[in-house]
Amino acid sequence: MPFAEHALLIIALAITLAVGVGTLAAIILFLIDRWQTGDAIRRNYPVIGRFRYLFSGLGEFFRQYFFAMDREEMPFNRAQRNWISRAAEGQSNTSAFGSTRSLSIPGTTIFVNSFFPPLEQQYAKSKPLLIGPGARHPYLAPSFFNISGMSYGAISKPAVQALSQGAKEAGIWMNTGEGALSSYHLEGGCDIVFQIGTAKYGVRNKEGHLSDEKLREIAAHDVVRMFEIKLSQGAKPGKGGILPAEKISAEIAKIRGIEQGHDSMSPNRHSELNTFDDLLDMIEHVRQVTGKPTGIKMVVGSEVFVREFFETIVQRGADSAPDFITLDGGEGGTGAAPMPLMDLVGMSIRDSLPLVVNIRDENGLKERIRIVASGKLVNPGDVAWALAAGADFVTSARGFMFSLGCIQALKCNKNTCPTGITTHDKRLQKGLVVESKHARVARYAKDLIHEVETIAHSVGVAEPRLMGRRHVRIVQSDGRSVPFSQIYPSVNPTIETSISQT
Repeated sequence: MPFAEHALLIIALAITLAVGVGTLAAIILFLIDRWQTGDAIRRNYPVIGRFRYLFSGLGEFFRQYFFAMDREEMPFNRAQRNWISRAAEGQSNTSAFGSTRSLSIPGTTIFVNSFFPPLEQQYAKSKPLLIGPGARHPYLAPSFFNISGMSYGAISKPAVQALSQGAKEAGIWMNTGEGALSSYHLEGGCDIVFQIGTAKYGVRNKEGHLSDEKLREIAAHDVVRMFEIKLSQGAKPGKGGILPAEKISAEIAKIRGIEQGHDSMSPNRHSELNTFDDLLDMIEHVRQVTGKPTGIKMVVGSEVFVREFFETIVQRGADSAPDFITLDGGEGGTGAAPMPLMDLVGMSIRDSLPLVVNIRDENGLKERIRIVASGKLVNPGDVAWALAAGADFVTSARGFMFSLGCIQALKCNKNTCPTGITTHDKRLQKGLVVESKHARVARYAKDLIHEVETIAHSVGVAEPRLMGRRHVRIVQSDGRSVPFSQIYPSVNPTIETSISQT
């Protein structure tokens, strides 16, 4: 038999076999779907009904790549992600022909440019700012933009390594998140903020209570500059951290001081804290044991509680105050959270930040308590707004995830992250090459800081923190913009024109 005929025969047999197997599979699926009782669509439309679920699953990917406009996708749109990607790659972030940003959407931020901005040689430059002047080891923080809390466990080993090395190169701090301190945090040599979560991972004794001995062990690392007591998180106020069992390796279990093979569920709050006095006692205890500045991380739900907290501080004296307060907005992110909490609970950073800044300043604690803003602040305009609203520092987690290569696949809680950032699957982690990704982290941070300085220069100030609410306008529902200072007046307008030179 000629070769060509032989080849055609083989192809014909293969096609026949494939059709036969496909037909048999379709018949089996038809019978399964027709006789099952749990799904009405599959029961009424056997086999064909299965495509509904396939297309639903693929919908989020098609929307991201083909259908969503540059500025309409959630939680982060394409324009935001592309800016971070270009910055991380070291590419130009200049644009042509005009902005694609709508200036008529309520809440849009517009910065007020100066009629006579400083000359180029007077370009705005950020300065270090002191945190915790009363601590034995106060911290002169070099940068206003830093890495927010992401636990080793929630993110992978190479992700932690790249962030640590990139933070060192950029001169910014890195928050450990509640998952404790690993060797991978330390190997980059960057400044570190150690977060004490409700489960007290890394600083707990066998009973799960705070251990002074372990606090001292952590504080003995020179690069650990501050301690942050986590009260609540923007994506899930009132609920503790969640780390699925499949993401808990033997190493992570050892670092956290927990058992392997079980979901790691942090308590919804610190069990020993029942009053604001209890909280201030814990802050002072950690500060005395470690000698390092100690603050808190919280989500604001009510102005009433914030005022009660500051009243307690004033009654006890400024020395009892936290050295910093990290404000996480209700729009904050996480790898795993119940949808009702993620969608519905906690004030937005756009509301809580100016509120807390005003209450702090009313009580004369501006130089005593630094405010750190967090919650979906990933681009220069977001960060500049926060500084103008009164924040002393801004931290971001998801912005730095994008700099590592995150594609917003929304698989953070499934250990199947395709970019290797939030998975412990070694095969997937191979895609995250630390030697190149740490440079992306550093470039993103440096470029964002430079762009915020550019905005500060445009509005006519010499340092980004000198921007005030008078430098910002907010678009209203009728399309007109009004001064931010009119919506949220500062307690003392002169505060906006001064900054600590410490």
